[in-house]
Amino acid sequence: MKGPSITGEQVKALLDTPFLHVFDLQYAQGRHYYNASRRSSENLAAVKTDEAFRQMLPDAVTCIVIIRTPGEDPRLMLLREYRYPAGRVLTSPPAGLVDPADREKENPLLTAAKREIREESGIVSEPTRMEVVNPLLFSSPGMTDESNALVLAVYDLPDLAELNQDGAEGSELFDGFRLLTGKEAEELLRSGRDEDGYFYSVYTWTALVWFVSGLWEK
Repeated sequence: MKGPSITGEQVKALLDTPFLHVFDLQYAQGRHYYNASRRSSENLAAVKTDEAFRQMLPDAVTCIVIIRTPGEDPRLMLLREYRYPAGRVLTSPPAGLVDPADREKENPLLTAAKREIREESGIVSEPTRMEVVNPLLFSSPGMTDESNALVLAVYDLPDLAELNQDGAEGSELFDGFRLLTGKEAEELLRSGRDEDGYFYSVYTWTALVWFVSGLWEK
């Protein structure tokens, strides 16, 4: 099935701020669909050709970070971060926007992921293994074209001395780490809630699944 094509002429800006835009996608006469997006009007997913759509970069990266230290089982690193829309400190993987400078690099997603991990966890060591798990996942295409790539990063560290959250920028507020063994990650996955009884994001769920399933080792 092919739906209505949307051209730039059918896009009307309703809200324009430095970090978020709202557009009216007038897909037919008298028909309106609203899209909250990080993208400019000319870069919206809706107006791209099929080929450009298949090749586009995501808005952000989410990192599945596995830490291995001597004598310990591998652990999944999650962060405790205050999330303004939820009004709570939630458990989530390191993540952040793909910056314009990242897009000029040979591998924009790995470049962005390495920077975000460094800023949000303090880890400056080189990962033993780093790869793109998924190049682009839409957060919720029913209301936004925002998207994240998934990047796996495995670190072999002598200890946890590097870990810190001194690199917080702007509105970021961190409250420590969760370093989960496989058993602890499975418990969090099955409960659907963190230790505070709070819900978490679909990207946290995805990181837990990737870790618990053992896919990160393959």
